[in-house]
Amino acid sequence: MTEGNGIKAPEKLEGYFKAMAICWLLGLGSLVAWNSVLTIGDYYGVLFPNYHPSRVLTLVYQPFAFISMGILAYKEATVNTRKRILVGYTLFFIGTLMMIVVDLATSGHGGVGPYIGICAMVGVFGVADGHVQGGVIGDLSLMRPEFIQSFFAGLAASGALTSALRLMTRAAFEKYHNGLRKGTIMFLALSTFIEFLCIFLYAMYFSKLPIVKHYRSKAASEGSKTVMADLAAGGIQTQVDIEAIPQRLTTKQLFIQNYDYALGIFLIYALTLSIFPGFLFENTGEHKLGTWYPLVLIAMYNVLDLISRYTPLIPCLKIENRKGLMIAIGLRFLFVPAFYFTAKYADQGWMILLTSLLGFTNGHLTVCLMTVAPKGYMGPEQNALGNVLAFCLMCGIFAGVLLDWLWIIGNGKF
Repeated sequence: MTEGNGIKAPEKLEGYFKAMAICWLLGLGSLVAWNSVLTIGDYYGVLFPNYHPSRVLTLVYQPFAFISMGILAYKEATVNTRKRILVGYTLFFIGTLMMIVVDLATSGHGGVGPYIGICAMVGVFGVADGHVQGGVIGDLSLMRPEFIQSFFAGLAASGALTSALRLMTRAAFEKYHNGLRKGTIMFLALSTFIEFLCIFLYAMYFSKLPIVKHYRSKAASEGSKTVMADLAAGGIQTQVDIEAIPQRLTTKQLFIQNYDYALGIFLIYALTLSIFPGFLFENTGEHKLGTWYPLVLIAMYNVLDLISRYTPLIPCLKIENRKGLMIAIGLRFLFVPAFYFTAKYADQGWMILLTSLLGFTNGHLTVCLMTVAPKGYMGPEQNALGNVLAFCLMCGIFAGVLLDWLWIIGNGKF
């Protein structure tokens, strides 16, 4: 069997399941550090009660991620993808390690100095995210849709994993002195290990899988320069006939052809981040669950977000129609009045249900859009489109973080 340009496809897709597993772990590693910061928001809320850490840390993170991803997306055609991704995971590793160092050096005390140190590490996470997500999404976009789905499932798994561990560590350490702090250090240590594992798997193993080498060779034959370093790491030296390469669409042309997908992924995350996590931590009031309440809400969001990233694998549930996707994305804005009135008038059961639906729709629509959009393009175009959509996703997150502050205007919390 051949796939364009006469390149032979692997007869049995050698390495398919290993590649799926590594894509999942890469997704886990690209967000586990940041999700750890979000999940231990209750600890930072106690440590820095006057600084709105659940909102401020998110606001610090986003500009660094936004700017770094924007620059790299603009230059994606000439960027060494292998170096980009490894730099990103290395920054994640250093950042999580340094957060442990800051906490140990200050013995878990609050104050402006430690808060600035934590903010600095969160900024490092933003730069790392800009390197990793655009790089990996662009790289996987020129392979199989299942790889993108597995990567996004790993992203969601990071939230579900950190939430589950947070609930367990909260229960285990709640009665002990400094129990909240011990759970936090445990979280950050786990994140540091996962980031190291991602560096090892991507640097030493992923590029050597036959199915990965096949799709990167195909992309190189279509004019992609971004895969050359990874092909060399996999033992393949590629000679490309420049005159035989068909002319690729520019990034601007790709954006124009896919403006609805770009707008859709922007709106998905602008809406989600305008509610999660700031609103859930600070605007849901007092309930029977007490200080456990926001942790339960965060956990339910993350679990349903994870589950929903597998539902597009069921053909009858996957939305592939462009107009249908946009209608579904637009309908999510009904969550805004729903959350407002639920927080004001309803009990905690309704809020848990609503948060679960927010997570489910976020994950399902993300995977549907990101796996459908690259179809029909050449490898270099798929990489460019993956970078564009990843940047629009980041723009949506940034907009959502800013919109999240509107919930506390006029309620005396500034």
